[in-house]
Amino acid sequence: MEVKKVAVLGAGLMGHGIAQVSAQVAKYEVNLRDMKQEFIDSGMGMIKGSLQRFVSKGTLSEKEMNETLGRIHPTLDLKKAVADADLIIEAIPENIELKKSVWREVDRYAKETATFTSNTSSISITEMASATSRPEKFCGMHFFNPPQLMNLIEIVRGAKTSDGTVKIVAEAAKKMGKETVLCKKDSPGFIVNRVLIPALNEAIFLVHEGIATPEDIDKAIKLGLNWPMGPITLLDYLGLDTTLSITEVLQKDFGDKYRACPLLRQMVRAGLLGRKTGKGFYNWEKK
Repeated sequence: MEVKKVAVLGAGLMGHGIAQVSAQVAKYEVNLRDMKQEFIDSGMGMIKGSLQRFVSKGTLSEKEMNETLGRIHPTLDLKKAVADADLIIEAIPENIELKKSVWREVDRYAKETATFTSNTSSISITEMASATSRPEKFCGMHFFNPPQLMNLIEIVRGAKTSDGTVKIVAEAAKKMGKETVLCKKDSPGFIVNRVLIPALNEAIFLVHEGIATPEDIDKAIKLGLNWPMGPITLLDYLGLDTTLSITEVLQKDFGDKYRACPLLRQMVRAGLLGRKTGKGFYNWEKK
């Protein structure tokens, strides 16, 4: 089945970027749905800002920007968003009960041929798929932040995901200009976060134990491992709350090897979440 229309559920940090890539690169018609008008307005504002940056860099024309915006159709109505969509990409907060309740509703309104995907970074694909009547049509489609610039999508099989579903999602990802990897089992953290989160957590332990400053840890990893961004800066970009929630999922399934650093918990309790709150390990208010 060829994908022509996409529904993106959630216009937030990841959702707006996924909608933009779908419309700009793949040239899909996109229904962008969120629960409140203020979230929709914020998401569309971020899309316009991102497209304008591409225009100012000369990588996108004004005409292409307007055509892209014309392909994105914001809505508050879930039924309207998914009824005619070939591919549905859910990008709502990392809360299993919230996700399952949305998927139960989507299952009622989506056409029989629709493919269901979640952009979750840590929640079980199998468990989400169980909230629908068609788990064979459900898989993970994990984009990386920001979706407009990051070239990878992790495709994640649930226990009942069919080969056909994986093929449809891989073809859609390719049309969006992305490379894909296949996580053959529904395992917490999938591929990237299973490797990355323990490394980030260990960097926090280095700060917690007074072994090095955040600046020197970032410098060491950038120059010593050739990372484009140091781990402490990356934590502030990802959000310390997001990192903690992934760490807790990993610990629950794999044991204390993945135990979150006490400093991470303390900073989340204090609301020091990184760029999105203005302060994390670094002060972003001045930047």
